[in-house]
Amino acid sequence: MFSKLKLPKNTNKMGETPIMNEKNVFPEILNKHMTPKGKWAQIVVINGNLKYIHDDEPEKILVADKNHSIVIEPERYHHVILDGNVEFKVEFYKVPENLENFDDKASRPGENFL
Repeated sequence: MFSKLKLPKNTNKMGETPIMNEKNVFPEILNKHMTPKGKWAQIVVINGNLKYIHDDEPEKILVADKNHSIVIEPERYHHVILDGNVEFKVEFYKVPENLENFDDKASRPGENFL
């Protein structure tokens, strides 16, 4: 299952992790964590694939590959599962402060999953 969630409009890229793989992945990514308020993230897979799980919906396992990135909402617990060879990075974005409370319906569909 792939995610349909898109980054909100007007986000600004703040940075990104180095390219990681199954051997050098930051351990925090594999455990329950969340992005802070007002910050979004996007998992970009370069080779292979990985699984992404929202901890409040563990039965919905999303897959990311080079054609399907995963956008991560602020303040929602999640973790990643690696089960093979993969290369990926995580990009970080911020919504400008004057837009943080703006609910962009076009960027946040009511149903985030296929």
